[in-house]
Amino acid sequence: MRVNCAAIPQSLIASELFGHEKGAFTGALQRRLERFEAADGGTIFLDEIGELPMETQISMLRVLQEREFERVGSNHPIKVDVRLIAATNRDLPAAVARGTFRQDLFYRLNVFPIAVPPLRERVQDIPLLVEYFVERYAKAAGKNIRHIAKRTLEQLTAYPWPGNIRELQNVVERAVILSESDLLGPADFPLSDSKGADRQGSDSKGSDPQAPQETSAEISRLDAVEKAAIVRALEKHNNNVSRAADALGLTRTSLYRRMEKYGL
Repeated sequence: MRVNCAAIPQSLIASELFGHEKGAFTGALQRRLERFEAADGGTIFLDEIGELPMETQISMLRVLQEREFERVGSNHPIKVDVRLIAATNRDLPAAVARGTFRQDLFYRLNVFPIAVPPLRERVQDIPLLVEYFVERYAKAAGKNIRHIAKRTLEQLTAYPWPGNIRELQNVVERAVILSESDLLGPADFPLSDSKGADRQGSDSKGSDPQAPQETSAEISRLDAVEKAAIVRALEKHNNNVSRAADALGLTRTSLYRRMEKYGL
């Protein structure tokens, strides 16, 4: 069971993780069983755990120490047997020092820490990640991209990736959506320079007047492709938002936002 804590509004995160009773708050029309109950006997992965609000951190500490929790609006403890894996890009010791993250929860989570090096320090992973993301987004967009030019992989490997894997993911998704052939070349990946300034920036001394600019037409085309991919995923999964979100590589919250944007 996976949960992106940063993608859920802080007012709803406790209900999302622990469920709620009918009438626990405005809009709680029925009892909801959520992530920890669903993960009982298995594993739950909490991404961006550094985003948890303080009151939810207290409940999380109880789950880890006592192996029990209470639904929002209930005072009856529920026992669970769950292995917890957590990840964050935040500096948790610094957050503890600032008082925004509980020290006892940090030490309870820090049983077996795994430090993941930045993407620029594991360049051998980049070609494999690119192939994976291309296949994933091509499938979602209904495209058949068969080849990635060698020069493209060399360009992506040489780039420092200040935004790490999320930046790589977004760059590949954009390239796939805008591609009109079955080959991705270097021109499909407009990257920033090592200082983070875009090569197509507004600086007149360094800009290329012939460099392609993203126009409103391109943005409209991108939106149309994304909307079509969402419609196909919803139709394929009989309007099951959770399954459609998984197929598209999105969280339910992100998919709902895109559906609202496109009037779906």
